[in-house]
Amino acid sequence: MINEVTQGPDSKVTENPRVCVLSLREIRKRVSRCVTYEFEDVICEIDEVELLTLVYRPITDLSFSTRVARKIVKRLTGYDYPKPYVSEVRLKRDYDIFFVMCQQTSDLLLLEKVEGWKERCRNSICWLEEVWIGELDKYPWILDILSKFDYVVLSCNGTVQPMQDAIKRPCHYLPPGIDTIRFSPYPIPPLRCIDVLSLGRRAQIIHQSLFKMAEEGQIFYHYDSCPGPEPEDHREHRSLIANIAKRSKYFLVNPAKFDRPEQTEGQSEIGYRFFEGAASGTVMIGESPKNEVFSEHFHWDDAVIPAFSNPPNVAEILSDLNSQTDRLEEIRKNNVIQTHLLHDWVYRWRAVLDFIGMKPMPALEAREMHLRRLVEIASTQT
Repeated sequence: MINEVTQGPDSKVTENPRVCVLSLREIRKRVSRCVTYEFEDVICEIDEVELLTLVYRPITDLSFSTRVARKIVKRLTGYDYPKPYVSEVRLKRDYDIFFVMCQQTSDLLLLEKVEGWKERCRNSICWLEEVWIGELDKYPWILDILSKFDYVVLSCNGTVQPMQDAIKRPCHYLPPGIDTIRFSPYPIPPLRCIDVLSLGRRAQIIHQSLFKMAEEGQIFYHYDSCPGPEPEDHREHRSLIANIAKRSKYFLVNPAKFDRPEQTEGQSEIGYRFFEGAASGTVMIGESPKNEVFSEHFHWDDAVIPAFSNPPNVAEILSDLNSQTDRLEEIRKNNVIQTHLLHDWVYRWRAVLDFIGMKPMPALEAREMHLRRLVEIASTQT
């Protein structure tokens, strides 16, 4: 049976929604996806939105043979295909925009659970966070699904042109973004009591060096010791990350999937860590992506302090930086200001609206004004 009303606790609808946002937050609860749901929340704040959340039917509806068959398919293909116990939904009104943000290509298969998204929406937009060039030939079904959309947005710049050539649809690059207001250390900057912060993937040589320094009592090094948990609430998780980052002096960064060369095949892209580190006013240390768009989006001096997998000595790098108080203050201030002006999620949604020629809502402009006020505070504080 197809439901016309979603049952997820986060489902939301405004009085006259012009945007339908399809969210996977109830069925894809992973730490890495919290930033996606953060973007959806911002869209709900700055536009007239119905948030459509897919949910699971009771597991008792799933036969034993079906469960076994799905496990075999997943093992053979490497993809977690849509579970048959995801409830189907039908769009119950017309919208100007149908929008879905998928972290992985396998998420696209869940569109089969939504009836009417193409017929009842004047514009359909899919933002695919991660798709590497090599996947296009390996999984041709990706192209079949994406070709149904009016617009495709990609956060992997190197994939844009091959994708557009393959699906014959407008494809646009937009870098990741961030809820800058949540991550901003202003108006009252907290004490930066964490010396070095590492989240997610890391260069092991640098990590071991920093771990040794922490064991010797030289620094407070905060790192992931249990990666990949399922958070109870994505907002709480993002607030935790923001509060840790705002209290950190240095933040380790690397290109997206830098430790998975068999998947990226040399393609170098910007990951979320750069936006989290800059927005919170840390000094970012690590390796920048080797592509033409990184310098466009992080164009200011010392956006990233180079420290590669085989550094001269990470302890010496930190010691040298710690002796340059004025430089550190300038780096932190520039990171905050530029991120507030360029990389909040509000600017990404404005870009999406620009693609299809729609005007922003007053709430969007109000958020931009709030960000400008934070920039003024950051510019005047020392």
